[in-house]
Amino acid sequence: MEIEDKIEAEITPSLTDMGYEVVRVSLIGGDVKTIQVMAERSDRESMTLEDVTKVSRTVSALMDIMDPFAGRWTLEVSSPGIDRPLFKIADYERFLGAEAKVETIKDMDGRKRFKGRLIRVDNAKDIIMNVDGAEVVLPFDNIHKAKLILTDDLLKADMKKH
Repeated sequence: MEIEDKIEAEITPSLTDMGYEVVRVSLIGGDVKTIQVMAERSDRESMTLEDVTKVSRTVSALMDIMDPFAGRWTLEVSSPGIDRPLFKIADYERFLGAEAKVETIKDMDGRKRFKGRLIRVDNAKDIIMNVDGAEVVLPFDNIHKAKLILTDDLLKADMKKH
């Protein structure tokens, strides 16, 4: 298990109890590590500065106890935003119908970048998109990175929440 996975496993129960979901944990840096935590509210409302502060204080205290690596570290807490990255199968399922950009690890029919509408998830392992009028099957384990595209429809959906 990688350190990011261990950190996520450590912080998830507390954040879940507080009404938040962990979107991603990543670690960057050399001598001084930066722990980046992306979180969102479980009720899907927008994250406020107060929310980010609560998450930051909780994660900081848990990291002090966990002491994941020797030396100094810093913590960055953020929300995913409207045009959020997609990391988990559940993210793709949640945003079916939205426009997304996907970059694969390996070439697929001579390309690695795809832009289109998320149609469905098959067997919790394949992401199906409509790209230029054709269905494209992208194996989830071949996806390097993906994010939603900011569109009028996405903005309208976000506005309906408020």
